[in-house]
Amino acid sequence: MGMNGNYYINSDIGLPIYKQVVSQIEQKIISGEYAPGFLLPSMNELSAELDISKETIKKAYSILRDKGVIEPRQGKGFYVCKVGDDRRARILLLFDKFSSNKQVLYNSFMSEIGEHAEVTIRIHNQSLDVFELFIDEALDNYDYYVVAPHFPLDQSSQKRMLRLLKRLPNRKLILVDRNVPELSGNYGVVYQDFENDITDCLSAVSSELKKFARLNVITLSSSLYGSIISASVGKFCTANGINVEFSNDISRDNLRRNEVYLILSSQLETGLLSLARNARELGLEIGKDVSVISYNDFPLNEIIFNGLTAASTDFEQMGRIAAQMIMEKTPDKVRCPFNLIRRGTF
Repeated sequence: MGMNGNYYINSDIGLPIYKQVVSQIEQKIISGEYAPGFLLPSMNELSAELDISKETIKKAYSILRDKGVIEPRQGKGFYVCKVGDDRRARILLLFDKFSSNKQVLYNSFMSEIGEHAEVTIRIHNQSLDVFELFIDEALDNYDYYVVAPHFPLDQSSQKRMLRLLKRLPNRKLILVDRNVPELSGNYGVVYQDFENDITDCLSAVSSELKKFARLNVITLSSSLYGSIISASVGKFCTANGINVEFSNDISRDNLRRNEVYLILSSQLETGLLSLARNARELGLEIGKDVSVISYNDFPLNEIIFNGLTAASTDFEQMGRIAAQMIMEKTPDKVRCPFNLIRRGTF
């Protein structure tokens, strides 16, 4: 048994060192030696006193924090929580953008989490530099990190994203809107499957699609996963004998009667104006002469074109499930429901 100051490590009992530290701090709190509001030794001080790694102390403090025994104060250290203190969880939302879909997800998340948490939101705008800056600022200051991991799909960016995600405590991480199967561990994720969701959805209406002269897949510049979705749709059309054409814009030249247009865009409004203008100039009525499906639903879809059909993940349910994972402490890997929402345009 080795002892230094007020703490000691017993190497004979077979109990992990971090658990010994947790137990000793809890005993000091129970005995009254550490009163509510007491400032604990810094991680550097305690690791030096016990001659053990700072990571071991960090793990012990993290466990005590999760149990609501101690709490951090930025720039000051860890303090003993007040007796009976029902501290709300601190949650950081790291979204790529605050689009209308993210607004739906956010509203649902906040409605479900209620008064159980203090929520901070940051927008990384699909920039890994900004994402890393937010992580540097946020580490050890939040109980949960809810991340939309949407970044450039090149190999270098994806490797960097993975390294940054691994810096976040696994048990405190909830991914939304995209799965990262390369990331191991017991984190939570509620995601849409960009490769398979759309084909599962189109399979249900394949007989209807065959009645049209062509399915046009329009990948607009704001669609991060357009190439993945397009490739999947191409395979589906080949397997089902459906004529398909791919394009990056909606022009008068590719807007034709008795054809279907699947618009891939993270901001649907960027393609709607071109679609409406060109259809009007050609004397085509959307929903009658040409059919349109948007990828992902938007609140505006219920109104425009007498109702715009959408193939979409359920962002409201996505936010609800993410919040439930936090409140119930039940992280899981959940593929969010994805459905074809039929309205007037298809």
